[in-house]
Amino acid sequence: MKLVQAILVRDEADVVGAQIKYHLNAGVDFVIAMDHDSVDGTTEILEEYASQGVLRRIPVGGEMQQTPWRTRMARLAASEHAANWVIHTDADEFWVPRRGSLKSVFEAIPPRFGVIWALSRQFVPRPGEGSFAERMTVRVSASAPINDPISPYRPHAKVAHRGSREIVVRHGAHLVSSRDLEPMREWYPVDCLHFPFRSVAHYVQKCTRQAVSFDLGQYTRGALATEKGRAEDAYRALLVTDDEVQRGVAAGLLAVDTRLRDALRSAAGSATGATSRTQADVDVVAEAAALQEANVVRCRRNLDALHRRVSGLEHRRQAILR
Repeated sequence: MKLVQAILVRDEADVVGAQIKYHLNAGVDFVIAMDHDSVDGTTEILEEYASQGVLRRIPVGGEMQQTPWRTRMARLAASEHAANWVIHTDADEFWVPRRGSLKSVFEAIPPRFGVIWALSRQFVPRPGEGSFAERMTVRVSASAPINDPISPYRPHAKVAHRGSREIVVRHGAHLVSSRDLEPMREWYPVDCLHFPFRSVAHYVQKCTRQAVSFDLGQYTRGALATEKGRAEDAYRALLVTDDEVQRGVAAGLLAVDTRLRDALRSAAGSATGATSRTQADVDVVAEAAALQEANVVRCRRNLDALHRRVSGLEHRRQAILR
């Protein structure tokens, strides 16, 4: 079985090298990386892996085009790199199986199913300098959905699919469209460890850039704070102190998770469970339920938006008739 990773990246030099190394050690055979106008050293890191024959770098420029670019990588994985399965990531996301290796997870999927999801686990910013993986070992562990539109910790899931030359990968790689691949829902065999904000500089860069492309509250808030010269204050408000970690863990709102740190420390570089299997299973069931509740809220918002559009069209039609 051949497992290919598709990654869309821009100016993520502090994390992308560790991200690619981790996935290659965890069972990924080849990486397709779309490099969007990087200028911070990301390109050089990608080219180093390309020189080893394990990565294909595709430079792109201009305005972000998530769906076309991700779809292109997915189809190239099938048509030119013989992928049996394709996982989709951003540079700050790490796919970690709760049992065995990544390959063993995909090999266990019944042939009738062609799409699965990894449950996103959101890690909180922590004080200090140096490696993000050494500092950021605490994640949100909420049993109820966070629907605040300006929160970076809302529940999500990332998609993987069998190799297909006709697949369409939707914005953010949370969903795909396919006529022949059946989704396997309500089963999350992999955690997608997500490290969205890793330093003040990264926070400013990401929010400023993303606010232009996406109407997402957490980025807009960061961009506005940067414009007003208060970016450091906005980032500091996101930091979780040691005392807050203790209180959050005791309340069941936070969890200590050292899987990525331990994987990057080890010679092999692949993650193993840092908590008991029983506790990990309980956590994922609770967070999967929270994700389903969050998806219901998202559906309601989409229906409300559709209702407003239809009502607007109806009012315009009546005005024209009058």
